[in-house]
Amino acid sequence: MTDYGSFPGTRPRRLRVNPVMRRMVAETRVHPADLILPAFVREGISEPVAISAMPGVVQHTLDTLRKAAAEAASAGVSGIMLFGVPEEARKDATGSAGTDPDGILQVAIRAVKAEVGDDLLVMSDLCLDEFTDHGHCGVLDGEGRVDNDATLERYAEMAQVQADAGVHVVGPSGMMDGQIGVVRDALDTIGKEDVAILAYTAKYSSAFYGPFREAVGSSLRGDRKTYQQDPANAREALRELALDLEEGADMVMVKPALPYLDILARIAESSDVPVAAYQISGEYAMVEAAAEKGWIDRDAAILETLTGIKRAGASMILTYWATEAAHRL
Repeated sequence: MTDYGSFPGTRPRRLRVNPVMRRMVAETRVHPADLILPAFVREGISEPVAISAMPGVVQHTLDTLRKAAAEAASAGVSGIMLFGVPEEARKDATGSAGTDPDGILQVAIRAVKAEVGDDLLVMSDLCLDEFTDHGHCGVLDGEGRVDNDATLERYAEMAQVQADAGVHVVGPSGMMDGQIGVVRDALDTIGKEDVAILAYTAKYSSAFYGPFREAVGSSLRGDRKTYQQDPANAREALRELALDLEEGADMVMVKPALPYLDILARIAESSDVPVAAYQISGEYAMVEAAAEKGWIDRDAAILETLTGIKRAGASMILTYWATEAAHRL
């Protein structure tokens, strides 16, 4: 037998010999407390409505939403991000249902807060797209463009009604310039200094939002490329981060997650506040579809994607698998 002496002198495989060893030396761990569950609640339904492109995800009734929130809290999930789906007849050009104290999102906030109290962070999407008849994230000007500053006035109103409903955290997601500062001022003006802001800091104009449009019953005409970030740009995300922090963001987010892990890593390195990533509908749908075809191991793929997002620097992960993953973790 050939004598190779001490070659190889270093054997990294020693630290991979069995599950206990691999667990002990793991550099990245996903914990239930890292997870936030996005959830949709739809006005005017008596039973949950399945979302065809997102197997296992539904548009909730108020009753099933309360149940989902309680289950998430019991599993150790930290938060639930609520998206309201109004009846079609309630949509209008300014998204008035989004600022109606009795609109579906405000009703849902109160219902979930009554169910879980402070055991689960009740978080709310602060955007108009679910409530406008044109599907954009703001009000339109006379030429059909999103009017940034007029939209900020609507966001201020929306922040206040969500805070009055009892929300712990608002998530301004429209990518309007100045939105964090306006929302912070609006909250402070009514004595809601304790309501935190999770800024959608780097929200890209992505092809992976498709299933979400079904989930919220989107009425979108056109696209959002004039206000969401261009997928080609990275430095721009750091500029958005600096602005959001200057305006008072308590937490910041990158959305989507997996196609933008480089952006997530750069923001995590630069940010002095917690960083979230949103594993969006298209990411969820791809894994579920491939698993349904038998092409991948579903459970392993879910954990691997969450680990990759955490490894890239996310403090929190919004994922439709939050409760399921928390049970397994």
